[in-house]
Amino acid sequence: LCQRLNTQVSNPALMQLKNVLNNMAENLETNIDNVLKVLEQYSNYNYLNKIDQKGLKEHLQRLAEGVNSLGDSITSMLKENKSNGLTLENSSKLLLENVDKLNISSNEAAASLEETAAALEEITSNIRNNTQSIAKMSNLSNNVTKSVKEGEELANQTTTAMEEINTQVNLVNEAIGVIDNIAFQTNILSLNAAVEAATAGEAGKGFAVVAQEVRNLASRSAEAAKEIKNIVENATQKANEGKNIASNMIKGYGELNLNISQTVTLISDIEMASKEQLMGIEQINDAVNQLDQQTQQNAMVATQSHDIALSTDKIAKLVVSNANAKEFIGKNEVKAKNIVNQTQGREDKAIINSKKVSTLQSSKPIVMKNNNDEWESF
Repeated sequence: LCQRLNTQVSNPALMQLKNVLNNMAENLETNIDNVLKVLEQYSNYNYLNKIDQKGLKEHLQRLAEGVNSLGDSITSMLKENKSNGLTLENSSKLLLENVDKLNISSNEAAASLEETAAALEEITSNIRNNTQSIAKMSNLSNNVTKSVKEGEELANQTTTAMEEINTQVNLVNEAIGVIDNIAFQTNILSLNAAVEAATAGEAGKGFAVVAQEVRNLASRSAEAAKEIKNIVENATQKANEGKNIASNMIKGYGELNLNISQTVTLISDIEMASKEQLMGIEQINDAVNQLDQQTQQNAMVATQSHDIALSTDKIAKLVVSNANAKEFIGKNEVKAKNIVNQTQGREDKAIINSKKVSTLQSSKPIVMKNNNDEWESF
């Protein structure tokens, strides 16, 4: 395109052709230079200028349109990249804030669950010890019931023995009555003998002495019988008192046996409730331990998410920086995309879904893979 026709001829038509060809070459070189300048600017990431299509026709016009369309496409792509970078930057900031909150909450939840697990373990141990103690109390209650039955049987035997003693005392009392009658008759006979001895005079003096001694013996027998009768009456009274006491003991043992039976029933109910409570607290303990493990995993995932969010923030800043390093139309007017409404919608759905969760579900640990893929810049 740099070559020109400089030959001079005498033919006016050829000279006119030469001028036309030189003008055409000049215009073509100028147009191609304009295209090359714009392409050189494009190669230097400057997409502000466009090729002037005034006066261009056919293939040159198509070439200019193609280069301009290329500039417009790259400019649109750069705008999209910067907008995505700004959006990603804003999102990464929001992600960092939320991940930091999640990290703090996960650590606090992990600490609280760890304390709760320790407290539940202690409660479980106490309930287990209480259950064992209640089982021992149940065995002791059975032994007490056995002892009460034996005591009641002994009280019944005591009552029977008291009744037998009372019967024997009554027999002794009857015997004492016979002795008392004999003493009374002996006393009368001795009085009669004394009267007969007095009537006999000197011949009956010895017989009177004997009658006096017999009378004395009768009096002493009557007094002894009276004392024995008093003793027997006291024994009978004591035997009756013992019988009443034994009866009261039997009644008391019956009430005690009833109370002990009710106590044993209550202890059995408490033992069953304690066993069920132990099973429940062990299930709660297992659930808390599972929650503790999941919370530990969540804390680990939150930490990894924090690292990923930092990397994402760096990538977003790099995308925006690379876009700002290039010159294109509308660069300063590019804004981040509005994703607040979409995020809010997802948060609302997450809240609704979280309210529907009623049981604990085990989750597999999330394994994060690091890669060294580099982002290419335009």
